[in-house]
Amino acid sequence: MRPEIVGPEQFDTLLREGAHFIDVRAEIEFARGAIPGAVNLPILTTAEREQVGTTYKRKGQEAAVALGHRLVSGSTREERIARWCAVLQEHPDALVHCWRGGLRSGLATQWIAEAGVAVRLVQGGYKALRHRLLRELEAPEPREPLYVIGGRTGSAKTDLVKALPWGVDLEELAHHRGSSFGRRVGATPAQTDFENRLALLLLRRRHAAPGAALFLEDESRMIGSISVPLDLHQAMKAAPLVIIDAPFASRVEQILRDYICEDLRERVALDPEHGFAQFGAALHESLQRIQRRLGGERYAIAEGLMRAALHRQGTRGDPSGHRAWIELLLRDYYDPMYEYQLGKSAGRVVFRGDFAAVREWCLSR
Repeated sequence: MRPEIVGPEQFDTLLREGAHFIDVRAEIEFARGAIPGAVNLPILTTAEREQVGTTYKRKGQEAAVALGHRLVSGSTREERIARWCAVLQEHPDALVHCWRGGLRSGLATQWIAEAGVAVRLVQGGYKALRHRLLRELEAPEPREPLYVIGGRTGSAKTDLVKALPWGVDLEELAHHRGSSFGRRVGATPAQTDFENRLALLLLRRRHAAPGAALFLEDESRMIGSISVPLDLHQAMKAAPLVIIDAPFASRVEQILRDYICEDLRERVALDPEHGFAQFGAALHESLQRIQRRLGGERYAIAEGLMRAALHRQGTRGDPSGHRAWIELLLRDYYDPMYEYQLGKSAGRVVFRGDFAAVREWCLSR
């Protein structure tokens, strides 16, 4: 039995249909970026790969390959084969890949085949799969109508994007709400993983509904530490704008729900003992990030209101005190900044209205 080689002509189908992948690269390589949903079962661990790499530099390829075979031999080799075969028994469609479809995945699939299990090998490895995904982000011309959802802070732009059949939530993919207060609980994905997930979403939606309008939230190039791909962001900056006009009071409540109640819930669920303290520290850190732009006097007022709100919430379980500093920041910081930015893009606005009206307009595209 020999491994089946799967070439680039099949990549679109594999990616769209959610084929399973066994990534045999070292853990450190996998952490830098992987195909969404892939399972990492290395043929050489990070430590073993470093040993092989050092030997390659000092003694050459032949000595490095020999060391690799010694490191992965006997019970170690049998254990790794068993893990690969277990995945293939559960997911017979799974494919094996390393970085470039070379020695590591070649050996892995050879050993699997020798164990009597059918297996497929990705020609060109992860590098080839990623190259295919990047094409979804680097297209020089738009392949469908693109609309950008704008509105003042707290206008439920993200909620609208999620409610639209072909909306793509960049903030969810980046695991960040896209503002100074936008850090989420848990780790931010690697830039490469963000790009891979975004590209896979676009690939699937373009196949499911060719030419259907794409809706994205108005974002800066950076969403936290994640960078929106340049071609896509340039297209967003030129796209028609659809503006949600929401009342001030409803925007305050939206921010209270998302940034206070929801964030605290996530933190306490993860760490019941220290979650509230971490939540309070994160709020203060977020406020400090805009201290210079607020100015000393407004910062001091906002910080005092925030401190009082956290005390009230911690002692009484009442989050309502946060409305005071939220209102201040909206009125004196976020709204003036938004009006300035919108003034530069006013010619791109094609529709504006309340949430329901904008949703209806978008669904009619």
